[in-house]
Amino acid sequence: MKEKFIKSVFILLIGGLLTKVLGMLIKIIMSRLIGTEGLGLYMMVLPTFSLFIGISQFGLPIALSKLVAEDTKNNVKLFFSVIPISILVNVTLMALIFLIAPFLSKQLLHDKRCLLPILAIAFVIPFTSVSSICRSYFFGKEKMTPHVISNLSEDIVRLFMMIIGIPFFIDKGLEYAVCFIILSNIVSETVSILILLFFLPKGITIRKYDLKPSRNYIRESLSIGIPNTTGRLIGSIGYFLEPIILTSVLLMVGYDNRFITAEYGILSGYVMPLLLLPSFFTMAISQALLPVVSREYANKNIKTVKRKIRQAVFYSLLIGIPVTILFMVMPDVFLRLIYNTNEGSAYMKFLAPVCLFQYIQSPLSSSLDAMGKSKDAMVATTIGVVIRSGLLFALSFLKIGLWGLIIAISLNVFAVTFYSIKKVRKYIN
Repeated sequence: MKEKFIKSVFILLIGGLLTKVLGMLIKIIMSRLIGTEGLGLYMMVLPTFSLFIGISQFGLPIALSKLVAEDTKNNVKLFFSVIPISILVNVTLMALIFLIAPFLSKQLLHDKRCLLPILAIAFVIPFTSVSSICRSYFFGKEKMTPHVISNLSEDIVRLFMMIIGIPFFIDKGLEYAVCFIILSNIVSETVSILILLFFLPKGITIRKYDLKPSRNYIRESLSIGIPNTTGRLIGSIGYFLEPIILTSVLLMVGYDNRFITAEYGILSGYVMPLLLLPSFFTMAISQALLPVVSREYANKNIKTVKRKIRQAVFYSLLIGIPVTILFMVMPDVFLRLIYNTNEGSAYMKFLAPVCLFQYIQSPLSSSLDAMGKSKDAMVATTIGVVIRSGLLFALSFLKIGLWGLIIAISLNVFAVTFYSIKKVRKYIN
């Protein structure tokens, strides 16, 4: 079991590293092709995108991974039990996006150019949902290679689409270029789905009985998925409200809209992606950890669960500490090397030690989900969002620019991390 866990981490680590490199390359090409203002516009829409992606999945991938890992269900019937839920949620969300897109762009984000990119989100969410559900089966079976290959293929497709498509659409306007960037996910997710289907076990027999959804399977999936979705929804709402609160208050106290967009683009588009670069490592650990903890906790092997969680946190810190030191000591070097800019170096120095705590959040949250304690993860997220949103609103009135957001982010990270540690220790001691 230990060898399988380490092998899963290693495969996900290599895949995550390659995916992160490709992701950074995509971000570099995108930022250089659409410029700081275009990146700022994209980052203004991204929280909305994340919000609807989080809702559309409805926690079903986590639920499916956990139930498959426990190995007590008919997996084919389980799959066809969650698909109708996914279809219903996605159709509802698509209709909602079309209804509220004008209000979101003009009244909340204060930029009519956000309209087309927000409408584009409606067409993307069904593809991301199906892709996530397909991946969850392989996570539950601790088969990580299909996930890695599909992710890499997805990013390669997006990279080529960026290079070819952005120069064409940017001549029509920044909003068209950003809209294209979002819509490119349809093609990349389709490629990912096809690759995942290729790796499914050969000779699967689908009987008429399997096509009929099971109420028990639906009930179990929702008991895991709803708290997980609620937590993600609360987190996404906080992320969604972030640019709205920031823009509204800073405009009120006298800041220029272009300054706000540019600075927010620097923080969200340059600084945070760079600081969270080690997250590919912690994500690999978390994804490999979930099926192991699910199985062992269900079998009441608490000592094994405790050992695996400690191992996951140790590995996360092992990479996080040296990276944090490097980011604190020479932020300009990394910003110049990757983005060809030194804007945001002060933000980076301040946030680097904070993100060390962020690195261990993922395995802690994954452990709570695996132990069936998604409600605690939801409470942790809620506490963080309340702190972050409340402080952002209050501190923005102090006329300290984006520093109000940076302080709010920091206290949010501390609160969520320490609450998660407290809850995990409660269940394994």
